[in-house]
Amino acid sequence: MGTLNAFIPAAGFGERLRPITDLLPKPLLPVIGKPVIEFALDRISSLSPNEIAVNMHHCWEQIQSWASLSAYSGSLRLYHEAQILGTGGALRNASAFLDCSTFIVHNSDILSDIDLTALVRRHESSGNIATLAVHDHSQFNNVWIDRQGALRHVGIQPQREDSGLCKIAFMGIAVYSPAFLGYLPDGPSSVVDAWLRAMSDGNVVGTIDFSGASWTDIGTPNAYAAAVFDILKKQGKNVYAHGSVDCGKTKLQGTVVIEKGCTLDENAFIADAILLPGAHVSSGSVTRQCIIGNGFRVAITPDEIFRTAPISSSLLKDCGDTDGRIRAVCIGTGGSDRSYFRITCRETSYVLMSCTEADRDYERHLALSRFLKKHGVPVPGILRYNESEKTAIVEDLGDISLYAWIACRRSQVTMETMYRRVIDILVILHTDITAHVTDCPQLLARVFDQEHLLWETSYFMEHFVHAHHTIAPPDEDLLHADFKKLASTVDSFDKVVVHRDFQSQNIMITNNNEPHVIDFQGARMGPAAYDIASILWDPYHCLASHTRQTLLSYYVKRMKDEKPNFDTHAFREALLPCRLQRHMQALGAYGYLSAIKGKPYFLDHIPQALAYLKEEAEKTRHDYPALYRLTAAL
Repeated sequence: MGTLNAFIPAAGFGERLRPITDLLPKPLLPVIGKPVIEFALDRISSLSPNEIAVNMHHCWEQIQSWASLSAYSGSLRLYHEAQILGTGGALRNASAFLDCSTFIVHNSDILSDIDLTALVRRHESSGNIATLAVHDHSQFNNVWIDRQGALRHVGIQPQREDSGLCKIAFMGIAVYSPAFLGYLPDGPSSVVDAWLRAMSDGNVVGTIDFSGASWTDIGTPNAYAAAVFDILKKQGKNVYAHGSVDCGKTKLQGTVVIEKGCTLDENAFIADAILLPGAHVSSGSVTRQCIIGNGFRVAITPDEIFRTAPISSSLLKDCGDTDGRIRAVCIGTGGSDRSYFRITCRETSYVLMSCTEADRDYERHLALSRFLKKHGVPVPGILRYNESEKTAIVEDLGDISLYAWIACRRSQVTMETMYRRVIDILVILHTDITAHVTDCPQLLARVFDQEHLLWETSYFMEHFVHAHHTIAPPDEDLLHADFKKLASTVDSFDKVVVHRDFQSQNIMITNNNEPHVIDFQGARMGPAAYDIASILWDPYHCLASHTRQTLLSYYVKRMKDEKPNFDTHAFREALLPCRLQRHMQALGAYGYLSAIKGKPYFLDHIPQALAYLKEEAEKTRHDYPALYRLTAAL
């Protein structure tokens, strides 16, 4: 590509977002801790532009202050408009900067993943005076193009019917040749009028169709909320709280975003809401389905924001229509292939679990649920089920996992108290449940043995080493020998009932701050240290070393209280091999879920899991030399 400059329009009033934008300009609206304009800057920077211009009018002092502190401050050129000049006038006002090269214009309120490089290259090779990014978006379709993709008309359908034209939407992103500036008059104007003038003068305003790409215009409160919640979900989260905000004594439900500069009193309840800078939530108040800020509260419409589906099941006939259909909200962000829906029946919410036909764990899940519940393990109760449909209605534990709970700043005492409650659940599994395991044949028959342990390391090699890192170790035979030795060692430890995936995303925290366990259908008879490795060396949340040791000592004490003959030495000897095994399993899962299941947010947890594995491989380098050499190369 040749020399390129960029322009980001940021002067508008954000009329459709009022009162949110009365005191905060739309380009600075935060999206998970980051002003929306920075998303455009991040995308544009991939093109290596010479300079980037930003115009400003509404609340321009705030934009100027942000720019001076931004990581992009050295490459930004600001244009203050004393009067707002419109989409065309803004470019004309910056013409001395833009007329020296091809330039790209990217609206500051657009979030997209379109290929900007392809857009620029299409423009440069076409000879167009302008090239617009377009897509099929029924809500905004008002641009008419011909079969070659050239712009022919904007607005309502031309009076003369032309079957060769199709209607499509402009995405707020375009590339222009400097000559385009000649079609812009001095003063306020619209870029659309300049397109039409350039066309009438014989120039081509071309398009490139990006239908199917991710695109959001945050022009309304619902659109803004949908964009924020969607980005959070793509990160595999449902709670974001800026680190400066104390939300440790607030009850959360659904999807919640708490930006910098908010204050939350004790015992408030927040559900499906965005708190903007300056928001204050008072003690005992309920904040639900809204955006709140300094002096305003704007309702948001859930049906336009959350993914809902009309679902049908014989279990729902008492709750939905006569044919058993009910409107439900899709929930859950984990790695499971199962679908979960929140439904409301007689003013009480439940969760409908729907399994695929190929799900071999459905019956086991039902059996384990009954067994664990009977012996005091806090799992969601099953109210009704249909084996032929592989569905079940279960108790609604809310949306706050331990992983989400940790997103709020907590005191050390509060954190340790919660983790002790979580460890208490493990103690029940490893003692009372184990003592009664003969009552559950589906669990007794499943042993975490050498064969299964070798499957885990094979999974690690296939999906993490070979696929994710694309490494082919030269000594795979030696590696296999190490894996076999490790599996034999782990298999030799005393076996109890283990959850086998006891990490922070599988612990739900209810509104009374009580932990419950989910995704237990993979439980097996295995070494207790594997579960402890899963929760205390959890890649989703890295505990401080001293906290981990405190909790480890707590587990040992609780086990000795419940089982006086508990062998502390043998348990501690088992920890390191089980940690090695567990973290290879986790890395294999992250590789598989990100690449095969299309859930890239699992990539975020690879660095911590790999750091754990490297540390453990270093400690056992003499026992497993080939594994040590492999981890050193990763």
